[in-house]
Amino acid sequence: MSERGYIPPKDDSERMLVRRIGEMAQAVAARGGVRQTAFLSDREQALAYAALAPLRFESYVLDGGYPEAERRILCLYQDVPPQAPLTETLFIETPHAERALTHRDYLGALLSLGIKRECLGDILPCPNGAYVFALPRIAPLLLEDLTSVGRCAARVRTASAEALPPIPQPEEKTASVASLRLDAVLAAMLHVSRAEAARLIQGGAVEVNHVPMASAHSEVYENDRFSVRGYGKYRLCGTGARSRKGRTFVSYLEY
Repeated sequence: MSERGYIPPKDDSERMLVRRIGEMAQAVAARGGVRQTAFLSDREQALAYAALAPLRFESYVLDGGYPEAERRILCLYQDVPPQAPLTETLFIETPHAERALTHRDYLGALLSLGIKRECLGDILPCPNGAYVFALPRIAPLLLEDLTSVGRCAARVRTASAEALPPIPQPEEKTASVASLRLDAVLAAMLHVSRAEAARLIQGGAVEVNHVPMASAHSEVYENDRFSVRGYGKYRLCGTGARSRKGRTFVSYLEY
């Protein structure tokens, strides 16, 4: 199964991002210095690559605070890469939580402070708290003002990315599908009927590679990333052999 090709900008905000990245690159090439974005999703990073490619601009780094980061800051430079860290690593301590707090719990608490999502990188829940990566300029706000996550008291301290515990890797799962249509693959990953998968798609609950999907008939590709409101995130790893009944085996990760 082949991978999905480049998806051009789908709306005004994506077109604006591509234009802004191009303008940043041209400014650095003309006047030097360093310019950087806020945190970019993997979809936004793909758009940034596309903006830089025709300019042949290759002096940049992408950094999310640790090697496996999904959300990353793009930093453009002319001669010397930036020496100062692009991200700040913080740890939110919640030792007295009555239940296991989720990514959504921590993100909600952070956004309730008036912080925009692009100022925050990955959030990694773990026992007794969560690591969060943020723009250095907002770290003082988090250290001082974040005092609770949900109903649980919280305390924020600075941390080191080197101190991150091993990040659990999702288990690869397999399923068989009638076809590589979106509704069929989605139904298999979510363990729901194809009718329910189609309802989720038509209701605007499904994004593939951060692009909202409207058609249940859309084809899916290797390494497509699915975000399904109310269910979570998934990645299609690949396809295998066909069964005797003509169904196709697929492998996927559930995050």
